[in-house]
Parts: sequence; structure tokens; C-alpha cells
Amino acid sequence: MTEHIVMVGALNADLGIRVDRLPAPGETVAGRDVHVLPGGKASNQAVAAARLGGSVRLVGAVGDDENGRMLREHSAAAGVDVSFVAVLPEVPTGQAIIPVDDDGENAIILVPGANGAITPAGIPAEAYVDAAVVCLSLEVPMAVVQRAAARALMAGARVVLNPSPFQPLPPSLLDATDVLIVNELEAGQLLGVPVDLDSGGVEALCSALAPHGITRLVVTRGAAGAVVIDGDEVTQLAATRVDAVDTTGAGDAFTGAVAVGLAEGRSLAEAAAEASVVAAFSATRRGAQPSYPTAAELAEFRAERA
Repeated sequence: MTEHIVMVGALNADLGIRVDRLPAPGETVAGRDVHVLPGGKASNQAVAAARLGGSVRLVGAVGDDENGRMLREHSAAAGVDVSFVAVLPEVPTGQAIIPVDDDGENAIILVPGANGAITPAGIPAEAYVDAAVVCLSLEVPMAVVQRAAARALMAGARVVLNPSPFQPLPPSLLDATDVLIVNELEAGQLLGVPVDLDSGGVEALCSALAPHGITRLVVTRGAAGAVVIDGDEVTQLAATRVDAVDTTGAGDAFTGAVAVGLAEGRSLAEAAAEASVVAAFSATRRGAQPSYPTAAELAEFRAERA
């Protein structure tokens, strides 16, 4: 690939903790198997895309600490260009505390650290040279996301927005978005009411996004698969069935794989279908980035299910 995929957003050190079940509010549960692993939405998406063969640049910030060095080294080892990851000496690297239960479900607590200290001025225009796709998520300040979207448009790149963790979206950001990737909960948050994709939800989403020129979106549904909307075409994708070990980072694996497919010239439906398999593969391993497949591993995974 001669064109680049640019991931703008957070790099976190994930503190993963295995638990029998996720605690209820006010409840204490015993944990085990504590691990510190590389994470953060942009970092995850970058590694997922690079392992599939994408030419990927990562834009974000870490602290001048052991976690920051771990994140940069791990991304670089996966083939990601980390030259646009700033090292900030006065703040720690961002962290995520992630309990994972025996069914593979998780909850996440974010501590922004360096991710919250990035400024729009800290993102150089050089990061977007020859960019085909720019992926944005919301674990960094909204002003940074907006500047990145503007830079992407100036570079002629397509903007893929994954508005997670969800917050109200400025109209200018939606106007700049080419492809929107949300889960069912985020789709409801976007509309302000729960979305039933089996009963009018697709039409409601399309109507809400039409004023912003967004006609291409993917709504992921976990075990129920995904819905891909590309103009007038609506495609229902079935989920790839696996025995889930840990779903942490599966959504980021999906987004990273979609970015690769779009950069390679595939249709949105084709890119999302491949991404669904990548996300399923990731759920069969523990952690986020350590679970992401290479292209060869993905081909073997497909062959086993043929």
C-alpha cells in the first residue's frame, strides 16, 4: 500500500484483571491474573490495521515513563509509524483499568493522562501526507479530534469516525465524516433515544445523519452481527461464532480492519465483512493488541471454518 492510514487518538496502558463476574455498584469482587498490556483506541486500531498489512501512522501522546515506552515499542514492533506520537515529560501515560469476567465481557475505567494533554497545535500536518483514511475516536480532547478531521479533509483523506466513548458531536465533525462506525448503544446516544435496528432504526439513523452528508455507516451488534448502510444499500452481516475469551479491544480491531479495507479500495460492506471476522478472532485471545491477527493468522482462521 502506498497510501497511509492515520489513527488519531489515545494510547493507554491497559491494566487487565480477570474476575469471576463484573461487580455490581458498591460491590467488591476478587480479582486475579493482573496484566499490564498496550491499549487505547487509536493505538489498538493502529496495531490491528498494521498487522493486516496496512501502512499506518499513529498520532497521539504518551508520558515519559515506562508505560509510554512500552506502548511506542509495541506499536513499532507491529509495523506502526510512531514518529508522530509525542512524549510529554510532565504527565503520565494514560491508563485503562479493565476487569474481564469469565464470559469474556468487560468494563473499562479510563484515566486520560497524556491523552488529555494533547492540543490541536501538537498534531503536525505532515502526519496526513498521502493519507487515504484517517480514523478518529473520542478518548482525546474534542478540539484535537476536530482539528484532525479538518487536516484530513485538506489532505483529501476519508474520515472514519468511531465516536467512543460517546459524547455530543459538533456538527462540523459530523460534516467532515465519511464513514461512521458505532455500536447499538452509541447509535441510540447519537439519536437521543434507543435504536431498534429491526424496526425503523435504520431509517431513523439515516434521516438524522443525512443533513451532515453521512450516507455510509456501520452499526455493530455484538453476537447479532452488524448492519452496513452505504447509500441506499443496507447489508446485514452475521457474526462469526467463536467461544469468546476476552472481548476487550474487539471493536477497535473491527475499526482498524475497516480502515485497511477502505484504503485497499474495497466497498464498505466488503471491508466490514472482513472486519467482523477480525473482531471475532480477537475475542478468542486475551487482551486487546495481543489478540489481533496477522493476515496469515486470519487466513488460517478462515480456513478452519470453511
